[in-house]
Amino acid sequence: MSKPLHQNSCEEHIYSALFKKHSKNLHDFLYYKFGSYLNPKDKVQDAFIKLWDNCAKVPPEKAKSFLFTTANNLMLNAVAHQKVVLKHHQKPQKNSTNESPEFLLEEKQYSEKLQNALEKLTEAQRVAFMMNRVEGKRFKEIAELLDISVKAVEKRIYGALKKLREDIKEL
Repeated sequence: MSKPLHQNSCEEHIYSALFKKHSKNLHDFLYYKFGSYLNPKDKVQDAFIKLWDNCAKVPPEKAKSFLFTTANNLMLNAVAHQKVVLKHHQKPQKNSTNESPEFLLEEKQYSEKLQNALEKLTEAQRVAFMMNRVEGKRFKEIAELLDISVKAVEKRIYGALKKLREDIKEL
């Protein structure tokens, strides 16, 4: 009863024979146990891939047990994953905000007023104002970029603020 020393599942003819012998039974086992929803054919293939990856460690006489255990675990993992996905889909999605429709309407109207008021500014005022208030640049930086004095920048921004206050009473 001597055993060949180098016989393992890595030899192509042995691996091929294992596939021919066990793939249909393994598929049927998974199909009967879990149904077709989780695609038992894929799990059979994955189990054989794992066998190939571990072929040096798995002797041919233990291959059937290895395949069935691996395939069963793959299916159980897929079932657990589906439960998580299903649980996530069942949670009610928050599609609303705490803001009332009146607030949202007022916000939209205010935004439109602001855009209209900004359009009424002269180009020089609008550029200086936006560089200061939107981009956060200081008066000195704006003066250097526009090649004007700091006093001119101040005058443009203050003029823009005065016009905006007149056009939009909420400021």
